[in-house]
Amino acid sequence: MTTFDDFKLTKQLSKAIEELGFEKPTPIQIRSFSVVKSGKDIVGIAQTGTGKTLAYALPLLQGLSYSDQVNPRILVLVPTRELVVQTVDMIETISKYIPCRIKGVFGGTNINTQKDKMAEGMDILVATPGRLFDLVVSGALKLRDVKKLVIDEVDEMLDLGFRYQLTNIFELLPERRQNIMFSATMTEDVDALIHAFFFKPKKISIAVSGTPLENIDQSSYAVLNFNTKANLLKHILKDKETFHKVLVFISTKKQADRLFEEIEEEYGTECGVIHSNKSQNYRLRSVEEFDEGINRILIATDVMARGLDLEKISHVISFDTPVYPENYMHRIGRTGRAKEKGKSILFYTEKEEDAKLAIELLMNMEIPDMDFPKEVEINPQLIPDEKPRIIEKIHRNRKSKLPESGPAFHEKKAKNLKVNLGGPGKRKPSKYKKPKKRGDKKANQKRR
Repeated sequence: MTTFDDFKLTKQLSKAIEELGFEKPTPIQIRSFSVVKSGKDIVGIAQTGTGKTLAYALPLLQGLSYSDQVNPRILVLVPTRELVVQTVDMIETISKYIPCRIKGVFGGTNINTQKDKMAEGMDILVATPGRLFDLVVSGALKLRDVKKLVIDEVDEMLDLGFRYQLTNIFELLPERRQNIMFSATMTEDVDALIHAFFFKPKKISIAVSGTPLENIDQSSYAVLNFNTKANLLKHILKDKETFHKVLVFISTKKQADRLFEEIEEEYGTECGVIHSNKSQNYRLRSVEEFDEGINRILIATDVMARGLDLEKISHVISFDTPVYPENYMHRIGRTGRAKEKGKSILFYTEKEEDAKLAIELLMNMEIPDMDFPKEVEINPQLIPDEKPRIIEKIHRNRKSKLPESGPAFHEKKAKNLKVNLGGPGKRKPSKYKKPKKRGDKKANQKRR
């Protein structure tokens, strides 16, 4: 059995790992440690929650020597603000006994404050692509000394539209560098990025997205519509002992707010909601209160699934069925961590049956259906997003009969009628005489 002692870590790193209570490394940490330490490019495909941060942080910190330079030597790119905060906290925790300066930057905050932070200098910079690009363009940050580039959750970055920023960042980095990439899925876009900017990367695949986690009990409910789902959720949450830490995932920001309003009257004091439209302070506070147990319910969108590193979540409830099966795997990966048993519940309507089937095909297993509770009210009222759209069909081949144009609503007055007289010579002489020219006036004066 491989332990952290087999990595031959420094005393400082070993002490930090021991204080965190980690007994043995995860498979992705075991297989990637030597590759990252060797300096070769690496692509790791691993499920969310498998310890990818330590997989690259430990070997990078192992070889990091003291320096007082201003520009960063290690650059870590992550998709969300929450993941920046959590990555910085994790690296700071395991590097607290070594001289290492770590900074984190993300959008949604004052860029001038972050420019001042860049001037202080750092060894490791954790950033979202958008804000990093803004800082580089403004001249507040230089990337010429970056030797190690880490891109975590790259598939989510591409989904969020960071392709342009990533491509420009690659062009600004030194050519001689080590590229380290981690992703939960290997998509065509990710593969294209690897072929364009990586040099003979070592590919490591651990717990592919289609592999269900064995320590997660999955179940599902067939539900009529959104309002009935809300009634079912409120019924389930009444059991506070069993459902003591519940993460509720929903696809859109609009529906996340709608769901929060539905359950706020009954569970408002113990429920929070986060999505990209919420302010940074609100999001961080919601996550912190949920993590500390102040709130036992947290409603989140799929974008937040990659940025949440929370422990001891009892249940993950998918309020709707995600269109992409991989997103379902990201959702349930939030529970059942550190060998603890987790539970996942999926709500699906008749329209979402195909999406549920796609998830089952990806996992190669069937999610068992539970009997719908009789005491839960079935509300047939549809929300606007569920109502069918009426689209009028336009027959382009059929010529429409236009009404014949009739006379104007009044006749013009006689004085406004224009008559073509055939030119100036044929017009009637004016009753007014032409004004005398200046020359005529002088001639008249002489005559006098």
